[in-house]
Amino acid sequence: MYKVSLFAHFIQQPSIFGIIPLMIEFDNRTSLNINIETVDIIANFLTKKDIELILTDNSEIKEINKIHRNIDKDTDVLSFPYEDVPMCPLGSIVISASHVQEKAKELEHSEDNEFALLFLHGLLHLLGYDHEIDDGEMRNKEAELIKKFNLPTSLIVRTQG
Repeated sequence: MYKVSLFAHFIQQPSIFGIIPLMIEFDNRTSLNINIETVDIIANFLTKKDIELILTDNSEIKEINKIHRNIDKDTDVLSFPYEDVPMCPLGSIVISASHVQEKAKELEHSEDNEFALLFLHGLLHLLGYDHEIDDGEMRNKEAELIKKFNLPTSLIVRTQG
């Protein structure tokens, strides 16, 4: 396990401290080598808040899913928004490395692209979108951002036509 903190861009925000950096705290708990440059660009485009990003294995994401959602199975991505408080991160995104590898291979695109798609999906959830209850707003926003960042077809675009 290793932890990498990235100070992506300096954001002009009013503060007694001056310029506040947006930070993605990336905790890679796997051996999968991921380049998070695209994720960093997406995050900076959509939010000015810090984000915790965890890449883990199926057993850990299954455990997190069971504890927090009462669903006893692994999944590709989970999002946990934090309370909207000044100076508080936006939330946490947890991604399964196995799902990244499997879908990238199945759909014949890079693991970095699949990781970016799952991050984008999770980030939209942190920003308040919910494809399980909306009328297609999240799907439309995801499709718009996929095009903007030149990514392959995403999870909800793949599954909802």
